Amino acid sequence: MIKNTVVAQVKFDYKGETYAPKMTIDLDSLMESYGEMPSVYLLLAQAHDIDTYSYQYEIMQDTEISFDNAQGLASTCLDDGVFDLSAFVVKWRDSKLLRLLQPIAQREMGIEDLMQHPQLKSALLHAYNLGSGSTN
Repeated sequence: MIKNTVVAQVKFDYKGETYAPKMTIDLDSLMESYGEMPSVYLLLAQAHDIDTYSYQYEIMQDTEISFDNAQGLASTCLDDGVFDLSAFVVKWRDSKLLRLLQPIAQREMGIEDLMQHPQLKSALLHAYNLGSGSTN
């Protein structure tokens, strides 16, 4: 399975200097650890020793982050330097669920690949979400 990663960078000026914090974000690790995505600004600040209570951090937050080199599911959520984080979270959760549902479809119905049965896949995802109290 391909890891879900994306490269994030933000360029900004602070006290006459140009800063360009950049990092490759392991989206799978973050989703597994937190269940959602923390602020990319926070991740960049922590990776580059920028105090999150500083004016430098505030300036960084006022600058748009650019994304590139997305891998895995993340590549479907990247368009011209803009990463749709909320779409990625939905796709990541659905993918994780499908890995759990696939063996059930195999065992109970002999279906080896749920992706070949989009209506059944959709029905199983909806049933799971109803059972878990989610409305996605």
